[in-house]
Formats: sequence, C-alpha cells, structure tokens
Amino acid sequence: MSIIINLDVMMAKRKMSLNALSEKVGITLSNLSILKQGKARAIRFSTLELICKTLDCQPGDILEYKSDKSNKNDNYDREIT
Repeated sequence: MSIIINLDVMMAKRKMSLNALSEKVGITLSNLSILKQGKARAIRFSTLELICKTLDCQPGDILEYKSDKSNKNDNYDREIT
C-alpha cells in the first residue's frame, strides 16, 4: 500500500496511549487500532479532524504517501502530453 499511517509516531510524540486517544476522539479502541496498524480502507474527515485536534497535528503528520514503483500498470507516473 502506498499510504503509510504514522499515528503511532504522533501518539508517541504526544505521549498518548491508544486508550486515551480512543476516549478523547470517541472512536472504538478496535477501530483506532485498525487505523494505527494501517489496515483501515478509509477514514472519515471528521474522524481525522478529531484525531488531529486531539494530537495537535496536521493530517500530513499522520498520513504519508510513498510511491510504489513495483506496480508497472500504475498510470499515475505517466507523463501527460
């Protein structure tokens, strides 16, 4: 997957546990754990907003894009003429 979730990094920087973040954001521990592990297929902007507000960070601090060059059928890297 090309999207990397750095939630655990931000939580460590803010010295916040998964349980504490779960309580403050109002998301189940299970769903937050799925997000933290990078197994989530989607995240609502409202949830992302609450996480960012609670951790005092930007969405880019949590979500990171890394190019996956192994997929030869990827049209994103093609030059547009």
